[in-house]
Amino acid sequence: MGAVKNAAPVIIKRKKVVVGGGHHGGAWKVAYADFVTAMMAFFLLMWLLNATTEKQRKGIADYFNPTIPINRISGGGEGAFGGDSVFSEEEIAQNGTGASGFKPTEERQAVGRTGTTVQDERAAEAEARDMARMESMLKGFGGESMVTENLARHIVTRLTDEGLIVEFFDLEDAPLFAEGTADPMPVTRELAGMISRVFGLVDNEVAAQGHISAPPEVLRKDPSWDLSTARAQALRILIEEAGFEPRRVQRVTGFADRIPAVRNPMAVRNNRVEVILLRSNRV
Repeated sequence: MGAVKNAAPVIIKRKKVVVGGGHHGGAWKVAYADFVTAMMAFFLLMWLLNATTEKQRKGIADYFNPTIPINRISGGGEGAFGGDSVFSEEEIAQNGTGASGFKPTEERQAVGRTGTTVQDERAAEAEARDMARMESMLKGFGGESMVTENLARHIVTRLTDEGLIVEFFDLEDAPLFAEGTADPMPVTRELAGMISRVFGLVDNEVAAQGHISAPPEVLRKDPSWDLSTARAQALRILIEEAGFEPRRVQRVTGFADRIPAVRNPMAVRNNRVEVILLRSNRV
């Protein structure tokens, strides 16, 4: 018993072994690096989409989707057209050879600017010059006016995307039509003859449209539509009687009192008829 009491105690040491190095290394670092790389790529993509034009995005798309060298435009895919689209604006990698607009913008156009041709652009420029000349003749610029002072006070002209609009409007002391009717006054016949001569210098089609002022009270039967249309028809007849080619009249429209020229819908100024020299190529 004494020998047992004098024996040295047995000490057992347990060593904890950490596999993978603990917080100093491990597979989680690889996963985290992949996540950071993916996030960086995502934010880079968002920045590119916001900071580049359509042409630049097309170039980037083509870089990652190369095409056959002999093909000038991007393409590929399955379907009835082999992945091609007729209109180039429908895809980021623009593969169409046409454009949905008559004059596409720099960012949204087909290869080779096939939306318009040189001839189209020259024709449009010549037409613009002709319309400016028509407007100057009606306004009396440069001594080329074909309008007398009495007629000129009834006329307002403006160039729009649709064409040259020539507006004839009522004056307090000189209406264009008998009140409440489509019977033209003598001044209206003179205006129709003048517009027939001026617009006879070009070949563009024309449109006639009528507007009237709002009635002072609510009527049981609103005559606005019928009267505005009848006055536009009367103007068409007058310019044709003055020698204008009837086939060049494309449309005749009445707008009732829906598009007033001035703030007061009942103002005399809203009684007007318009002849539009239409552009040859309208979008």
